[in-house]
Amino acid sequence: MIINLDTDVLRTFVAGMELGSFAKAAERLGRSTSAVSAQLRKLEQQAGTPVFRKSGRGLALTDAGERLLSYARRLLDLNDEAVGALRHVDLEGLVRLGLQEDFGETILPSVLGRFSRSHPRVRIEAHIARNAELMAGIESDRLDLALAWQVRQVGTTRALAELPMIWVGASDREDTLPVGKPLPLAALEAPCVLRSAACDALDRAGLAWRMAFVSPSLAGFWAAIAAGLGVGVRTPAGLPPSVRQIESAPSGLPALPSLKLALYVAASRPTPVTTELGDLIADAVRQSLPQYGLAY
Repeated sequence: MIINLDTDVLRTFVAGMELGSFAKAAERLGRSTSAVSAQLRKLEQQAGTPVFRKSGRGLALTDAGERLLSYARRLLDLNDEAVGALRHVDLEGLVRLGLQEDFGETILPSVLGRFSRSHPRVRIEAHIARNAELMAGIESDRLDLALAWQVRQVGTTRALAELPMIWVGASDREDTLPVGKPLPLAALEAPCVLRSAACDALDRAGLAWRMAFVSPSLAGFWAAIAAGLGVGVRTPAGLPPSVRQIESAPSGLPALPSLKLALYVAASRPTPVTTELGDLIADAVRQSLPQYGLAY
C-alpha cells in the first residue's frame, strides 16, 4: 500500500517544531488550533507510528518523529523548488545581493542552492559586507537586495526578525570579566551598530571599559573573543562553539536592546527576480531563526 504524505500537514509539522509551539504555527499559518491538532493526528496516522511523546506539559519528538522532521524539511524544500521552477520558468537576468557576515555561512548557501536550481538562467552576485556598506549599496542602486540590520529606512524595508543583542565571551573561560578594572571590549571597526550599543549601555550603567581589540572582520572578532581578549556584543545568530553567551544579570553587565533584521530592496522598481529571491531569503530567515521571526 502506497501512502502519500500530505505536504500541507508536513508544513504545519515543520512550522510547529521550528517555532517551538503548534499554537504559534496555527497563528503563522492562519489556521485554528483544532485544525492543527487534526493535522497532527493525520500525520501520525500516515506515518503509522507515534511521532510525538509527552515531555512535561508539552510534546517532544520520538525517534521516528526526528527522522520524519528531517524528511519533511527536504520534501517541502523540493516541493517549493518545483513550484517556483514551474511558475517562473522564464526568469533570467542578474540580481546583486548583499548580506551581513553573520549570515554568509548559514543562510547564503541554502538560498543560492535552491534559487539556482529553480532558475538556472539567473546570475547572482553575492557580496558579504558590513552594515554601513550594505546600506550605501542599496541607496546607490549598486545592490538590488540586502539582508542587514535595520538601522534606518532605505528603499523598501521588510523586517523579518527581531533578535536580542547579547554579551559574548570565550566558551572555555570564566575569568573574562575583570574585578576592579575597566571591562575589556572586543568589537568590529566603527561604524558598527552592536559596538555602539555595547559602549552606550556601559556608559549609561556607569561601568568603566576599554577597547581591547578591534577587527575589520567578524572572523577576527570571533577569534579575539575565543582567545579571551575581551567580551563583545552580537546576536544569537551564528555564534561559533568557541563563544558563549554571558547573562547580563549574574555578570553585572547592563541589559541590551534588541535589533531587527530586515530585507532591503533598492528604490528602483523591483523585478520578478528580486521578488522571488527576496521571498526565498525571507523563508530561509524564518527557518533558521524561528523563535525570533516577525509576521510578514
